Amino acid sequence: MARASEAARAQLRWRLADEGAAQQPLFAEEGPTWRAGHGEFRDLEFLEVRAQRVINPVPPQSRMSFRYTINAYRGCSHACRYCFARPTHEYLNLDAGRDFERRIVVKVNAVERVRAEVQAKRWAGELIAMGTNTDPYQRCEGKYRLTRGIVEVLGQARNPFSILTKSTLILRDLDVLAEAARQTTVHTAFSVGTVDDEVWKLSEPGTPHPRRRLEALARLREAGVPTGVLAAPILPGISDSPAQLEALAKALVEAGVESATPIVLHLRPGVREEYLRWLADVRPDLLPKYEEIYRRRSYAPKAIQAEITTRFRSAFDAARRRR
Repeated sequence: MARASEAARAQLRWRLADEGAAQQPLFAEEGPTWRAGHGEFRDLEFLEVRAQRVINPVPPQSRMSFRYTINAYRGCSHACRYCFARPTHEYLNLDAGRDFERRIVVKVNAVERVRAEVQAKRWAGELIAMGTNTDPYQRCEGKYRLTRGIVEVLGQARNPFSILTKSTLILRDLDVLAEAARQTTVHTAFSVGTVDDEVWKLSEPGTPHPRRRLEALARLREAGVPTGVLAAPILPGISDSPAQLEALAKALVEAGVESATPIVLHLRPGVREEYLRWLADVRPDLLPKYEEIYRRRSYAPKAIQAEITTRFRSAFDAARRRR
């Protein structure tokens, strides 16, 4: 992969309004250290930075159920075509396409910052969500091990946390996750929106197979780590047929999932443009449908969401009865 030009590097912007108060520096004043990946990481490039803070408040206007997040990385090699976090790379003057997938920002001091922040007198020990803006168990976690260190710190501090991932790399940390679950409230979840091989390969090319995620779910539960599933996202015209939803529901039930609600694809500005460019290559026949569904809106119309939800719940209930 071609390395970024010196001019592009000089333009990187480190004051990010989406991770804390506007105009507050997220990273230390010195610029990032660029490192080319080697071996199994040879197609990646890492921007190593030292963060000023790592536990970040969720914007007050957010409707999320949690108030604080940790994202030790920015960008994600899972390369999910629909990823809502893609525009965050544009805050750094990198692009939401290839750069997001291959130029990963690594907050190399994340573990020490978390340790300091949870020990601060002003910290009230609130739940912290991980995996809200980038997958904490994407490939580079195998190199930097930041998520493992953060889990250890939060467990020792008895600070509740949650993790959302698409990666089976989480199984590497069964020991520290199980120990943390004995000390505090821990919840992990896998995102599984399809078990269709073709759809998975097209839309989530950098992720482990969804059925491997469901196998990992069972192992986490066996180790005493509460684990669930988000049936997300469901892609209109791509992964929402009756047969595909029935296959997904059946796989979830067989994995021991007690309940699941499908979440239909959300395309906010910035993500929409990247997704539609991809769609034009792989399913140009669907472009008119998507332009109609997502015209001037980020969410599919309620009627479409209701139809998919009803179809999935019916399949899920039928699968549970059979089992």
